Order: sequence, then C-alpha cells, then structure tokens
Amino acid sequence: MNKTALTYQDYEALPNDGRRYEIHDGELSVTLAPTPQHQIISARLFTALTRWVETHPGGLLLYSPLDVILANTSIVQPDIVYLAADRLNRVSRRGIEGAPTLTVEILSPSTRTVDRVTKTRLYARYEVPFLWLVEPDARTIEAFVLHEGRYALGVAATATEPVDLPPFTRLGLVPDTLWP
Repeated sequence: MNKTALTYQDYEALPNDGRRYEIHDGELSVTLAPTPQHQIISARLFTALTRWVETHPGGLLLYSPLDVILANTSIVQPDIVYLAADRLNRVSRRGIEGAPTLTVEILSPSTRTVDRVTKTRLYARYEVPFLWLVEPDARTIEAFVLHEGRYALGVAATATEPVDLPPFTRLGLVPDTLWP
C-alpha cells in the first residue's frame, strides 16, 4: 500500500492550534509548542545575532514560526534562520522558498532526534550551507558546515569564551549567556 506524500497545500490546511507542524519528505511531524527555557535561549541567541546583523547589513535574520519551504513535500520551521544577501530573493509571501544560509535548531527532549537526524538530513539534501544545533542540556552550540553534501562540525562552542560561528565573523558570542 502506497502512502500519499503530503504537500505544501496539505500543510496550509493544518489547524492553527499551538502545535508545531512540519512536513519531512511528505510525512507529517507534529511537536508541542516550545518550552519557556527553549524560548529564553532562542530570544537571547536572536538578540546576539541581531547585534551582528545590524553592524553587517545586507542579510536578514528571522525566527520561528516561519515556514522554510525546502520542497513542496518538505516544509520546516527552524528556530532561527539567516539569509545572506545572495539568498534574499528566497523570501516570499509564504515564507522562505529554498535553502537559507543558516538554520538554527534548539534541541529539546521531544525534538532532539528529529532535529539531529531527520531535519539535518533535509538541510544537507537541500544545501543549507550552515546548521547550528543548540544543546541546552550540554550547554553547547555545534556549528556545522556543509561539505560535499554532508555536514562537518566546524565549531563546538561552550563556556564563557567568545566564539565566532560560521557563517559569522567577529561574532564574539559567549555561549554561557544563552542558558537560563
């Protein structure tokens, strides 16, 4: 028995009920709304990245909920998205159509496997150049760089030392400032 792959049109018909809906290769993925801890980390990271973007104009920084339409059967909502100037044409009324420059996923117990495995594979397949996985329990940020269709760890950031994470230079992010 063949399953019918869900598409963007099916996605549009989903209810607005506080859950987070995504479609991964035609299959529905549903998670609960983020926790307060998740949102604190997201807000702090977004604020730090906003400071960088303000001093390096040309790109666009956005946060969830925001549809990133990688394909008609793969729609995701990364926690934070960055588009460098060369990808700004991917912004549409529906969301981001195609691969952004960077996607950031803040892991939680309920999304860890989906973020680390399923979504990481999707981001690589659709050629998102940079991926950050933020791990609150371990207090780390892993910054990956796409190389020959796979992600390679560029930087694993922890503690109180300022770091630069690709694609940002002179970012000076202090990971310990993110954790509630």
